[in-house]
Amino acid sequence: MADKKIGVLLANLGSPAAPTVPAVRKFLKDFLGDKRVVNIPRFVWLPILHGFILPFRPKKSLKAYAKIWDAEKGSPLTFLTHQLTAKLATNLAAKNVVVDCAMSYGEPSIPNQLRKFKEQGVTEIIVLPLYPQYSSTTTASVYDSLVKEFNTLWHLPNFRFISDYHQNERYISALAESIESAWREKPKNELLIMSFHGLPEMLTKKGDPYFYQCQKTAELLAAKLGLKPNEWRLVFQSRFGKAEWLKPYCVEVLEALPKEGVKTVDLVCPGFAVDCLETLEEIAMENKHVFQEAGGGDYTYIAALNDSDANVDVMLAILGDLK
Repeated sequence: MADKKIGVLLANLGSPAAPTVPAVRKFLKDFLGDKRVVNIPRFVWLPILHGFILPFRPKKSLKAYAKIWDAEKGSPLTFLTHQLTAKLATNLAAKNVVVDCAMSYGEPSIPNQLRKFKEQGVTEIIVLPLYPQYSSTTTASVYDSLVKEFNTLWHLPNFRFISDYHQNERYISALAESIESAWREKPKNELLIMSFHGLPEMLTKKGDPYFYQCQKTAELLAAKLGLKPNEWRLVFQSRFGKAEWLKPYCVEVLEALPKEGVKTVDLVCPGFAVDCLETLEEIAMENKHVFQEAGGGDYTYIAALNDSDANVDVMLAILGDLK
């Protein structure tokens, strides 16, 4: 029998291939066309997607991407995921573990990376979606792609899927250390806001644990930082459509805080392993404008763990002992 060879696949959402309207349109078509992402009957949603969203939304989205796109490296989500992957690969090279990354939408695709593993002689695969909190809209989409590719194989590899790490001790500690480091560089503001990506409220009623996992992460992080209840808040960002989404809404909280006497805030997004359009443009730029227009003052976005050594340590802790 051949020796066991482990392949670790870090999975993330993905980004447009280029800062152009056609590339953004293709990305949005794949992303918003996923049944896991938009939970609306196809006969209702597809005409809306193709008739109203795809003809017009890409131009608007492109303006947002242009604000954060790196001329040499490209999309932050993509190059930061690759850099994190490379660091993890270096760390595990001595154990003969193959490490790579893949995207649910765009390149490198999950099917292509699984085929690459096969060519490299990988016999056991560990898939780690870079979503600390499980959601049917993100984590489950990764699983769908894996199963679809596995269904084409005659010989299935041994397989482990890590569905979340929302209360992993090393993850919570790394977040806390990152926030404390930011506070050492610049004194902390009056309130720490922990903002997570929003979801339609109905998904929680259907059994999606995301809301409760976000709550747990926030509580553990606040405890690790020694924060009192009035020193932090949990909010949700990025609503889409007219349905009720998880509350409280980030924008509404930011608009209300100055009226409540809170003039300065720090904001962190614990649900993102690496920074992306949502954190760098929506949270760090657009929502800062919302807060300051409402009468707020200093607004500091604290970056994701990204490709830091601390985040590599988080990945190693989650993967455990690879033998």
